[in-house]
Amino acid sequence: MKKNLLFLVLAFICVCTFAADNTAVIVDSVVATPAVAQPFNIDSATHFYMNMLSPEQKAKSDAYFEGGYWLQIWNLLYGIGVAFIFLGLGLGKWLKRIALKAKNENIQNLIYIVLYSLLVWVLSFPFSVYQEYFREHQYGLSNLSFGGWFVENIKGLAIGLVLGSPMIVALYAALRKTGKRWWIWGASGLMVFSAFVAFIAPVFLAPIFNKYEPLPESKLKDEILSMARANCIPAENVYMFDESKQSKRVSANVSGFASTTRISLNDNLLNRCTPEEVKAVMGHEMGHYVLNHVYKGLLAFGVLIFIVFALLNWLLQKLISRRGAQWGISSMSDIAGLPLLSVLLSIVMFFATPITNTITRTQEMEADQFGLNAAMEPDAEAHVDIMLSEYRKLDPGKWEEILFFDHPSGRVRVNTAMRWKAEHLK
Repeated sequence: MKKNLLFLVLAFICVCTFAADNTAVIVDSVVATPAVAQPFNIDSATHFYMNMLSPEQKAKSDAYFEGGYWLQIWNLLYGIGVAFIFLGLGLGKWLKRIALKAKNENIQNLIYIVLYSLLVWVLSFPFSVYQEYFREHQYGLSNLSFGGWFVENIKGLAIGLVLGSPMIVALYAALRKTGKRWWIWGASGLMVFSAFVAFIAPVFLAPIFNKYEPLPESKLKDEILSMARANCIPAENVYMFDESKQSKRVSANVSGFASTTRISLNDNLLNRCTPEEVKAVMGHEMGHYVLNHVYKGLLAFGVLIFIVFALLNWLLQKLISRRGAQWGISSMSDIAGLPLLSVLLSIVMFFATPITNTITRTQEMEADQFGLNAAMEPDAEAHVDIMLSEYRKLDPGKWEEILFFDHPSGRVRVNTAMRWKAEHLK
């Protein structure tokens, strides 16, 4: 669990700037197309695909995804417990005494941020091991050894420190210099920072975890680039990355913007899917680019950021005025308040999850519809949607989907593909 402010900031950024779909192959890669009856029945075709999984596979899928609901709650409670160690047991005061040995206030804040982040990482490590390593292996979703997982976890920590620390130093500088208007400057800065991370991620961040190389020349590569040109995507190459070392899931993305736009797909997608399925996935990913989901996502989440920061400003004022002396927090601009800011952000974002999920789920549905028109492979799209069931529940209830799904459910996606097919059979 990484519920400190650094990781929350980076996770928040990733949500609104990346639209990479990860799907897991659990059925044979040869698409079994339902026999076309006359007239074509959308519901029957949808049921055909939904019934491709055995009861055991459906039960395993539901168990994994529904377990994630509880993990969200446990992550929040664990984060509150870690914050109590800093605020209630005095660990934050000890960190502040160390930081105050530096003369410059910004350096003091930087020292506190780094030490705080490292200690939160250590305190959260046991829960992270269970959630990210043992549980993923339990459901057959990870190929990493413990050593490999640990190295990737360290890389994530390092990126969080390098990118997040200066951002938080700037946030507390805004707190000192702008007073009550700090939240406006802070939210604005986070939006700019989000755009910066989205811009550099394909070229500088993604290669830290995977090896990227041009896809070998093939008919499939020509078809993918043809789809890109037809939809005005300024990409001259297609890149492949080695996600098979990490998991069994297939994934692809069109990431970055302006000069860093990159079309990428992983080796699992190539090795486990048919060319038609690959094109269906790539059509979806291109939809994110053509429909300007990066920019719209930044705007939508930017509005949410301003609302969240305004709420944080109100909560911090109330709590610091009542408990600040007890927790060793002298003012809003005191870096000793970082654990409080972090846990409040965790709580606010937990309750905002249905909002963030709805924003992302809406964009994913739009990309599905674009992909069907771009690739014209409805059965391949439906088959890939069934593949999602390895780690995503296929047929949730209405409110369950609204509250917990950041993508349309498998049933909705398959039904959308079959509806497209029905109209084009005419």
